[in-house]
Amino acid sequence: MSEEIIYGINPVDEALKGRRRKPLELFVARDSGPRVRGLADAARRRGVPVRDSDKSELERLAGNSRHQGAVLRIEPCSYVEIDDLLKIGRDRGEPAFLVALDGVTDPHNFGALLRSAAGAGCHGVICPRDNSAPVTGVVERAAAGALEHVALCRVVNLARTFDLLKKEGLWIYGLAGEADQSLYSIDFTSDLVLVVGSEGKGLRPNVRRHCDQLVSIPMQGGVGSLNVSVAGALSLFEVVRQRRKG
Repeated sequence: MSEEIIYGINPVDEALKGRRRKPLELFVARDSGPRVRGLADAARRRGVPVRDSDKSELERLAGNSRHQGAVLRIEPCSYVEIDDLLKIGRDRGEPAFLVALDGVTDPHNFGALLRSAAGAGCHGVICPRDNSAPVTGVVERAAAGALEHVALCRVVNLARTFDLLKKEGLWIYGLAGEADQSLYSIDFTSDLVLVVGSEGKGLRPNVRRHCDQLVSIPMQGGVGSLNVSVAGALSLFEVVRQRRKG
């Protein structure tokens, strides 16, 4: 694929501000309001062509009617290597802080986790090439521009990747609802990877075996589990809390 489509005011705004990917062309509704016209002005300042379009054309490009009057053609998502993720933390003088997604196939959850990772200052997100949601317009919208701020790495095998990261001194913590060890009893101030499992089955057995520690989020009130994107966000910001306190 030589290009991707982003739609919606906030995702398009973030994409136009970002520097990871080059915006190629912006389509805006002819009867758009001031926020969309502001996007058009921003695009022109970056030298991005702007096309006035009718709603049917915008719906065709976006694949739905939730475009809010703005659709952007942009370079496809670029992926980095594991060494690049480790370099980000080293360049910042911070302990490594990565998140790995094991089989997150729902694009809304994938996008929400990318957004949480970016908000937490995570150095990068690792996902398998297979059995993972591809980066689409739905993901971009759910991520709300996060892919302009957080690096994404695709790997063939998560378990082997964890073995490599362990050799670099990283600890691998997997989220598992049945784990005895509470998320809040772990010291997250050292180099680490936080592993989030799939929406239905959680972590795969082989991935579990390659984690140094399984941890759970204590639940009360009769609710047995949380949505994967919510659980991931809570865990990411527990890391943030501990590191800021330290």
